[in-house]
Amino acid sequence: MFIDSHCHLDRLDLSLYNNDLNNVVNNALAHGVNEMLCVSVDLASYPAMLNTIEPYDFIHASCGQHPLYQEEMVNPAILEEYCRNKRVVAVGETGLDAFYAPETIDVQTQSFIEHVDVATTVNKPLIIHTRDAREQTIDILKQGHADRVGGVLHCFTESYEMAKQAMDMGFYISISGIVTFKNAKELRETVSKLPLDRLLIETDSPYLAPVPHRGKENQPAFVKDVAEFIADLKQVSVEELAQQTSKNFHDLFIK
Repeated sequence: MFIDSHCHLDRLDLSLYNNDLNNVVNNALAHGVNEMLCVSVDLASYPAMLNTIEPYDFIHASCGQHPLYQEEMVNPAILEEYCRNKRVVAVGETGLDAFYAPETIDVQTQSFIEHVDVATTVNKPLIIHTRDAREQTIDILKQGHADRVGGVLHCFTESYEMAKQAMDMGFYISISGIVTFKNAKELRETVSKLPLDRLLIETDSPYLAPVPHRGKENQPAFVKDVAEFIADLKQVSVEELAQQTSKNFHDLFIK
């Protein structure tokens, strides 16, 4: 019924789940989450991440170097090689974060450009992380012809105007548990304007657990809470929201 379009299963503290990822996966399935996208944050840990999800054919993978993991430049040849794996449905996550790491913005920028180039080369969509870098993010996507492959602005917290620019390039907007937070009034106003056919839902687990799970480690099962909150916000049924966001996910990633 639901798809968690962005999670980091290899980053979970498995000691909370009897050291068994099966417990996390089975809990997600029990809550109606029948597909997940496990997102890579660096090339060094990508092979181990892929091995972690190998037994589950309903868990998809991406490959990329997160902008906050940019101590050195990404190797585009290795990135392209990894992204050609049939299990990989997207390139990223990549992007720009001028909020948490302004000191590495030059390296982030070059890495982001390389990711866009690889995505258009292997013909796979992009997963974008953007924080306090609205104009630069959109400019790089435009200059790199990212509209040829599309993608998603994940864990979106920026303006509706930025979302509109991205959607005009064929991108989707993914909403996490942040939308449930008490101080997320502006984000809720943005989400209320987003068309259903451009919307994805995610947990970004193990981070950003939604209400009513604040203070706990996030997990894919909690994407149901995100879906229920957004359905209420947009005044549609949970079933309609689940059906449309699942269709959107398949239209973007499972071609």
